[in-house]
Amino acid sequence: MSRPIIAILRGLRPTEAADVGAALIDAGIDKIEVPLNSPDPLESIGILADKYGEKSLIGAGTVLATDQVEAVAGVGGKLIVSPNCDIDVIKRSVRLNLQSWPGIYTPTEAFNALKAGATGLKLFPGVMAGPAGLAALRPILPGGTQVFAVGGAGPENFGEWINAGADGFGIGSALFKPGMSVSEIAERARKIVAAYDKAVG
Repeated sequence: MSRPIIAILRGLRPTEAADVGAALIDAGIDKIEVPLNSPDPLESIGILADKYGEKSLIGAGTVLATDQVEAVAGVGGKLIVSPNCDIDVIKRSVRLNLQSWPGIYTPTEAFNALKAGATGLKLFPGVMAGPAGLAALRPILPGGTQVFAVGGAGPENFGEWINAGADGFGIGSALFKPGMSVSEIAERARKIVAAYDKAVG
């Protein structure tokens, strides 16, 4: 069963990419982003895409420029996540048949992103908007718009966010921090999946 959870592996190293990817997928998290401010991120993305790209959605986070979009596509990544709403990045992602998840915080950013062809919206920082902010934004968005809450959304409050209209989540430090063992990452992933499944009933 695939769940609308994106694992944010900031700080992942290529030497651990394959094992961490396997642990996440086995736990039920099959959407993985490696932020581009990680060590050798394109190498890690390439390893993950090569090993798991057929059954998982692999790509990059913190994508700020069109040349980065092309670099991610070049190593097999299919997912482009940004902290901001950059129209050129969105359009280049769409042109290359990649999923585009730009960061938005305001209605203006949300509609600009959707107009440019974004796959879905990353509400960021979620901790600042809160579920109440999403609940206020949701009624004006076009039907079917996917919104993932990132930053301040996690297993302790999945239900609150879902009730406010969140379709999914990006999970970073609650799931992965540099230096964690694969077994610890796997255990955290299982707990996050269990909390999500409980929240959605």
